[in-house]
Amino acid sequence: MRRRGVTVLLGAVITALLSLGLLAAPIPYVVLGPGPTVDTLGRQNDKEVIQVSGRETSTSAGQLRLTTVGVQPDVKLLTAIAGWFSSDEAVVPYELIYPPGETQQEVDQRNAEDFAASQTSAETAALRELGFPVQVAVKKVTAGGASEGILKAGDIITSVDDKPVPTAGTLTGLVQARPVGSTLKIGYTRDGAAASATVVTRSTDGGPPRIGVEVEQRQPHPFELKIDLGDIGGPSAGLMFALGIIDKLTADDLTGGRVIAGTGTINDEGEVGPIGGIPQKLVGAKHAGATYFLVPADNCAEAVRNAQPGLPMARIGTLQDALSALSTIRAGGQPPRC
Repeated sequence: MRRRGVTVLLGAVITALLSLGLLAAPIPYVVLGPGPTVDTLGRQNDKEVIQVSGRETSTSAGQLRLTTVGVQPDVKLLTAIAGWFSSDEAVVPYELIYPPGETQQEVDQRNAEDFAASQTSAETAALRELGFPVQVAVKKVTAGGASEGILKAGDIITSVDDKPVPTAGTLTGLVQARPVGSTLKIGYTRDGAAASATVVTRSTDGGPPRIGVEVEQRQPHPFELKIDLGDIGGPSAGLMFALGIIDKLTADDLTGGRVIAGTGTINDEGEVGPIGGIPQKLVGAKHAGATYFLVPADNCAEAVRNAQPGLPMARIGTLQDALSALSTIRAGGQPPRC
């Protein structure tokens, strides 16, 4: 069929749908599009995104922009049709974003909590990189538990079977890596003195092995750090927050004067995880003038399928990978690509 015939037919179909009122009818889909990007080194709503007090900070000639996805939850058929034909948007089933049994408000609340958690992990990972180690401190010894009479509140756990414990998550992993009833050598410091003791793991109600303590993470540093950015949800800004913190607290300009965009979750150990909405985030980065995009390694295949012209992508698995990639970009080289 010739193009003119296709146009006439499509026009006739749309006219018929309009006459029936179907184009204005809601449908169980949402439209995903490029959301706003934010420079973590800049200001938002007249406030610095990353705020530091008690320590001098540096300024950057470039930008480190986190990327987001915009969600249209109340979609009419006409909007969906436009989204299906758009190269920048995606139309997906409603339940993919808002699972059955959860309201939009509940999903938004969970996203807000994930966003807050991502900020905390970004701070932890960045400060560890800057030489402020995490202390895994015993908050409470469980009465009748495996460590009663062995460990005390205030002890700093440093190792399990001579393997270092840089974070609370590492401690849990090391304890649970062996079966219930295993004898573990726990290294710790008490009142500044190093010591070790053996603890036999136990289980409660058939659960995982435990050493019978509640712990908390401490990360002493002589300044205050705060991330102030509202109206954004989800955990995917973690990597760009961590890079922003490091940039502000060191003399080096990580950007080299460029606009660098990116995405990715981050945990306390600095491991970068995959996110959703990579096609829309790439479009948003391109619109924001980014000259490089940092992509979580597990998102690389999808990113390559949705590559934006003139926007090279670096493959990132850890915070160290990101810092190395930025160093290579500053020197005019090419970091590992997706």
